Amino acid sequence: MRAAQLTLWPETGQPSRREAETLSTFIDNMRQPVHRWFRFAAGYSGEWVRCLLEDPSFPPDGLVLDPFCGSGTTLVSADQAGVRSIGLEAHPFTVRIASAKLAWCCDTEAIAARSRLILSRASASRGAVEEYTSLVRTCYPDQILQRLDALRCAWREADDGSAASWLCWLALTSILRACSPVGTANMELIQPKKHKRAPAEPLAAFSEAIWQMQADIRSFRRVGARPRAAVLRGDARQCPEVPSGCADLVITSPPYTNNFDYADALRLEMTFWGEVTRWGDLHRAVRRHLLVSCSQHATAERLQPEELLARPEVQPIADELRPVVHELAAVRTQRGGQKHYHTMVAGYFVDMAKVWKELRRICKEGGRVCMVVGDSAPYGVYVPVHRWLGVMALAAGFSEVRFAKTRDRNTKWKNRKHRVPLLEGQLWVDG
Repeated sequence: MRAAQLTLWPETGQPSRREAETLSTFIDNMRQPVHRWFRFAAGYSGEWVRCLLEDPSFPPDGLVLDPFCGSGTTLVSADQAGVRSIGLEAHPFTVRIASAKLAWCCDTEAIAARSRLILSRASASRGAVEEYTSLVRTCYPDQILQRLDALRCAWREADDGSAASWLCWLALTSILRACSPVGTANMELIQPKKHKRAPAEPLAAFSEAIWQMQADIRSFRRVGARPRAAVLRGDARQCPEVPSGCADLVITSPPYTNNFDYADALRLEMTFWGEVTRWGDLHRAVRRHLLVSCSQHATAERLQPEELLARPEVQPIADELRPVVHELAAVRTQRGGQKHYHTMVAGYFVDMAKVWKELRRICKEGGRVCMVVGDSAPYGVYVPVHRWLGVMALAAGFSEVRFAKTRDRNTKWKNRKHRVPLLEGQLWVDG
């Protein structure tokens, strides 16, 4: 696979070092209108996406697809640029977040009126804590949980299915972690022994979130943004709802093979809203719909590595994949957790082969894919994810692949689990 000169805009020049390092992270989005309405750390720079779509190389009235759209970074940026876009997301709760963000064209007075009604009802209610599970009760003292519950009940009573109502839902959802005095860093496990100095007060935090939404909507209108995005709950491995030959550009970032459980990432929010009650519910509600990218998924589905290695989807990389899977199987017997990383890795590439086949169907002739990817090293066994994905893209019928590294990974924590240097970057694939 040929290496590429690093590009922020494919046709128009070099990014700064800081741009390159933050391109594949969510950091910049926390300062960007609409993107910042919900912090979804597994993402990339919305500004980078907007620049790609505003580049002269992108065709007039072209369409961009994101088959792993998450909380909607690509879609929001496409609206900002006035570009048509389609997003697919298999996580049902994340689909709701993205859909709420895409309601940015809502009338600000309607949002203000809806939020005032919710705040008025919540202020007059004491709220209750008894129905919440131990996870939620661990995260909040009763006084704070009572106020959050009052907001939740007020939202439900006032909900009419309108865009303003769903933006108020997103505002409440977005403040849940900020209002907890314990360790609830975004998309991380709950850490009850950690404490925040100044957790947010729920009613004030909700009001602040609504105010920011109104300001961001006015900002989007000033730059001429247009609502042209559609988000679908769907599976990137098989998405018949997306027409063949429709996409000029695909911008996405699939799950990484680093054992991050994307189903568990929003467990606090899903539990607060009553969509799951215990950790075991996550596989039924979420994880089984996602790509295999964590050992919990491989274990729950009882996947068999030899069966996966025999699948036709992975034959283009089988000679390299097989020894890695076997080494992981041997190493796990020497580790306390004995995690099924070997099965996870095999299952991941079977799933990603299916994704490439669908992307080849969806992309126009001459279309382009940009996939933000990172390699991994479970148990210290190196998995060259970017290279294998490139080989599989060519096997699916794409014509050219090149990779551009944007940053090094595993530099801060390399003494914690392993010392293998990792990287992240853009996999550019041409049709």
